Amino acid sequence: MFGMKRENHFNNINDIFLSEDEFVFDKLKEECGVFGIYNKNNLDSARLTYYALYALQHRGQESAGIAVNDGEKLLFHKDMGLVPEIFNEKILNSLKGKIAIGHVRYSTTGASSRENSQPMVIKYKSGQMAMAHNGNLVNAAKIREKLEEEGIIFQSTIDSEVILNLISRFRLSSNNIEEAIVKVMKEIKGAYSLVILTPNKLIGIRDPHGIRPLCIGHIDDSYILASETCALDAIGAEYIRDVNPGEIIVIEESGMTSIQMEVPGKSALCIFEHIYFARPDSYIDGASVHRARIEAGRRLAQEHPVEADLVFGVPDSGISAALGYSMESGIPYDLGLIKNRYIGRTFIQPEQGQRENGVRIKLNALKEAVDGKRVVMIDDSIVRGTTSKRLVQILRDAGAKEVHMRISSPPYIYPCFFGVDTSSRSQLIAAECSVEEIRKMTGADSLGYLSLEGLLKTPVGAKCGFCTGCFTGQYPMEVPENANKYSCG
Repeated sequence: MFGMKRENHFNNINDIFLSEDEFVFDKLKEECGVFGIYNKNNLDSARLTYYALYALQHRGQESAGIAVNDGEKLLFHKDMGLVPEIFNEKILNSLKGKIAIGHVRYSTTGASSRENSQPMVIKYKSGQMAMAHNGNLVNAAKIREKLEEEGIIFQSTIDSEVILNLISRFRLSSNNIEEAIVKVMKEIKGAYSLVILTPNKLIGIRDPHGIRPLCIGHIDDSYILASETCALDAIGAEYIRDVNPGEIIVIEESGMTSIQMEVPGKSALCIFEHIYFARPDSYIDGASVHRARIEAGRRLAQEHPVEADLVFGVPDSGISAALGYSMESGIPYDLGLIKNRYIGRTFIQPEQGQRENGVRIKLNALKEAVDGKRVVMIDDSIVRGTTSKRLVQILRDAGAKEVHMRISSPPYIYPCFFGVDTSSRSQLIAAECSVEEIRKMTGADSLGYLSLEGLLKTPVGAKCGFCTGCFTGQYPMEVPENANKYSCG
């Protein structure tokens, strides 16, 4: 039986979170993406960064920015919107410099505003510095409060500015910026992959747990840092390796050097990079994202078989898992849902009476494929549950005889404190309801989730451990109650 809290939140799934944009996919948001290049061959650094950010656009669609060093000062341009909306030929031609960094952002709790867009650029006693950040600190509020008591004035509400202020303060008592960064890493806790631009250096940093991804590449004699390998592919660069957890990479005219900080015994990459966040053509910590999703589908078919006529994935992240499910089960794979890829960020919300049409504008059933069929719909996760119910109804309206939902991850039960937009268990349907209750609410004929044991076997060849706190409530570090008060992502 439902408890009182369940009845308040989930007795009618159509009433959940009516204040949210319900026609937007019921998904976790895609973190942020960072990129940096030290261009020894005088290539067009800003333009290469632009192409790389295009490849990382899936990691954030709210704002984007590029900062470059022209040899004398830092130049930058950033704004709200998608990469092609923000940059044009004139702007890119004005951003001339040897070293460049870039950022695409999705906000979790920090306000979505130009002031919070990145890269962040500051002037301090030792010069200028720019930084782009993917992740979230769990002790940012405490550090920020201390700095404010000491007279520091903040221009944004994101924890990236906390990091910058700490670097500038420690720089005063350090021989170089590397020493300052080492001191900062001993103070901050949480998830962070950073790229930092100084007048003569490009610096990459990955937190000691390796929660957020960061890799190293090169093009000719130029070194590159990027959130995903797909950004390297976009500019014709070659992958070298991933930045190790707790590693500081320093790139300058003389080449690349590394400083390795002390790390825990086991790394903890966010498992959702392989489930959903990363592009399928990326490799993260030694594992192919596409192959991991294929393997998740195979294991899902083993754990939750069903008699059906057709299997398909919810675009886009469910497609690889659906292929794996089809391969293992022998059920034919086909398109079942068609995604509208031309809805921009300025899309006008449906009015109250049109809410049921909202999901159809984004996704619609392929009637010819599903009519009269028993179908298996593969999705990567169910977070709040609103879209799942509507997709099941869309398929039934298109003539599907049975709709079986299969999820290529375990039930999402606990909030994330490391840069994902789930700060409260009350937002998570699996935290309040059993699998059978969720099945009834969505209207599916059956519902099956991949087990945690099965999921952890899917990133084949991975050279890391994983954070699975959203499934187990066991996080790689202590998490304070107000951890999400300030956020970069």
